[in-house]
Amino acid sequence: MQGDGFHVYDTTLRDGSQQEGLNLSVPDKLAIARHLDDLGVGFIEGGWPGANPKDTEFFRRARTELDLKHAQLAAFGATRRPGTKAADDPLVAALRDSGAPVVTLVAKSHDRHVELALRTTLEENLAMIRDTVSHLRAEGRRVFVDAEHFFDGFRANRAYALEVVLTAAEAGADVIALCDTNGGMLPDELAEVVHEVVGTGARVGIHCHDDSGCAVANTLAAVKAGATHVQGCANGYGERSGNANLFTVIGNLQLKRGMRLVSDEQLAEMTRIAHAISEVTNVAPSPQQPYVGVSAFAHKAGLHASAVKVDPDLYQHIDPAKVGNDMRMLVSSMAGRASVELKGRELGYDLSGERARKVVERVKELEAEGYTFEAADASFELLLKEELNGERTRHFDVESWRVIVERRPDGEVVSEATVKLHAKGERIVCTGEGNGPVNALDRALRTALERLFPELARMQLTDYKVRILDLGRRGTGAVTRVLQETSDGETSWSTVGVDQNVIAASWQAMEDAVTYGLLRAGYEPNAG
Repeated sequence: MQGDGFHVYDTTLRDGSQQEGLNLSVPDKLAIARHLDDLGVGFIEGGWPGANPKDTEFFRRARTELDLKHAQLAAFGATRRPGTKAADDPLVAALRDSGAPVVTLVAKSHDRHVELALRTTLEENLAMIRDTVSHLRAEGRRVFVDAEHFFDGFRANRAYALEVVLTAAEAGADVIALCDTNGGMLPDELAEVVHEVVGTGARVGIHCHDDSGCAVANTLAAVKAGATHVQGCANGYGERSGNANLFTVIGNLQLKRGMRLVSDEQLAEMTRIAHAISEVTNVAPSPQQPYVGVSAFAHKAGLHASAVKVDPDLYQHIDPAKVGNDMRMLVSSMAGRASVELKGRELGYDLSGERARKVVERVKELEAEGYTFEAADASFELLLKEELNGERTRHFDVESWRVIVERRPDGEVVSEATVKLHAKGERIVCTGEGNGPVNALDRALRTALERLFPELARMQLTDYKVRILDLGRRGTGAVTRVLQETSDGETSWSTVGVDQNVIAASWQAMEDAVTYGLLRAGYEPNAG
């Protein structure tokens, strides 16, 4: 397990929160800290107390509201100001008063930054580091130092950059994290520098930004060169191109390098935790994110699927269950029989032999018309049922529907929909108003059916995408594809509709969504 021999240090709540469009409240930060603690990271950097009220409040509330079982909180701040004493600096006092057992100090290690940004001498910068570290150590705090712009500073003035490291270590800093602040380093260059710094005897950490797309690779190279402390952010959050993705770093070090950083049970929670943090931050998770993305173990090509059917390891670098993810088969025009058989097995259907061939042919026919099933699992499952049962799965029969869009004298635009359908032996006519034709149809359909199927009240449309497809037609005559995501509050499913008319395509996706939702709720189909 992770101990003091190796540190996993998360800086999502401070460095990660600098991402454009990401704004965390104090409750958000507390929730994310709990998720990170569940993963088993060693340190969680909570923010900069004293520099802004939100971070000060976070540390105040953390004392009573956070019950961390694995991680220690770290308070981030700067060395004392030039010409003062650390004991008299109010921002250093805020670090002391935060209650955090660990303090991480950012220190200038690039000579030009010292002279131009701090506007002080190189000697005074070293004194600031020495005084602040030794003061906090005397106050009982464990101290880490982030050597800002270290690699650029090393290129510009190697001797001074190394002197910063040695000064911090001699003053009592446990770790000096070398920061690729501009994110421009490449792994081989960075590893050479880290190896040289490790040779000084100081304990070295690594903090990488992803501006060159190498943050994770640089972190791994630093560990290979002797770094024993890694910093990163959940889901790769951070300003500009982000920071090293801590989930990818943990996955690579534990599963590829054999380093025991978290327990197997904690590692198996990584996908869930990654997505839970995405929900808190309200930043849509990247489906292609290594290890934890929904597409990380998704197979689409028929050749791949044939191999996966024989042995999943042929096209997967790890067992996805180790990080709490799943293998998925994407059904598309590229799919062969193996893809369909595996997808059917995933959904609980036996599609061996002739059944698989028929489904493959049907999928390819529909995709030629503009349908896509790789992003519409619910529609694909309904298609499977239709092919296997010889009839369309139905809980209701639609007689007709229509939508009227009216622009009123006051400029307001209102949509009104009417649906006529048959369900459980009844003919039902219902209307609904909405802020658009799709919304109006959705309300009319739900109102018509909720009395007979009360579970519909829990379902809601959570995402709606429209794409215009060429398929030989141009302009307003082109084919439209609609993808709809629906949720019952516990899980979600996706459906697809295709038509030259965008409302008709939307209705198809909506009808599939309701039908699939009723199947999930346990209603027997074809009873209308």
